[in-house]
Amino acid sequence: MSENSKKWYVLRTAGGKEKKAKEYLEKEIERFGLKDFVNQVLVPTEKVYQIRNGKRVCTERLFFPGYVLIEAELVPELQYIIRNEVPHMSGFLTEKREVKKDGTKVQEERLPIPLRDDEVRRLLGEQDEKAGSEAETVVDAVKITDGPFSGFDGTVEEIVEDRSKLKVMVMIFGRKTLLELNFTQVTKE
Repeated sequence: MSENSKKWYVLRTAGGKEKKAKEYLEKEIERFGLKDFVNQVLVPTEKVYQIRNGKRVCTERLFFPGYVLIEAELVPELQYIIRNEVPHMSGFLTEKREVKKDGTKVQEERLPIPLRDDEVRRLLGEQDEKAGSEAETVVDAVKITDGPFSGFDGTVEEIVEDRSKLKVMVMIFGRKTLLELNFTQVTKE
């Protein structure tokens, strides 16, 4: 068994149960003594800031809802655990392939598909980049509730957190205008 024999695979899980499935899988891998065959189990996420009730709130968003990634050498015991022992997990992302049995007999099987190296680099690169950088801010539609532009609708362009201000783009007389407002001057639509 070498590091080169380990590849990344995609596992299907129940929606909203990705983290639980990952925890169960890691416990089962440890219980069956298969840690040597698995490098890591990953639920790719990113941090996202949203504005709720005038406050900036950080939440986590899944890159691939319903999926977990695993870097492993697929030994039969590990495949059995993933397919049969882990709650909320329904198995691998697979494809049908013809497999020769007994020299001449051809049978179709559903075999796990490893991710290509370029896909893995892209996914892990994005994951590392997101972890190291400032989290993405979700642009929200807001309604101005206070000040001379009360009643106007706009979208949040930028959050200036150190000054507790928002830069909001609104349409005034058919032209886009950037306004700087306090958090308390807007409500989320």
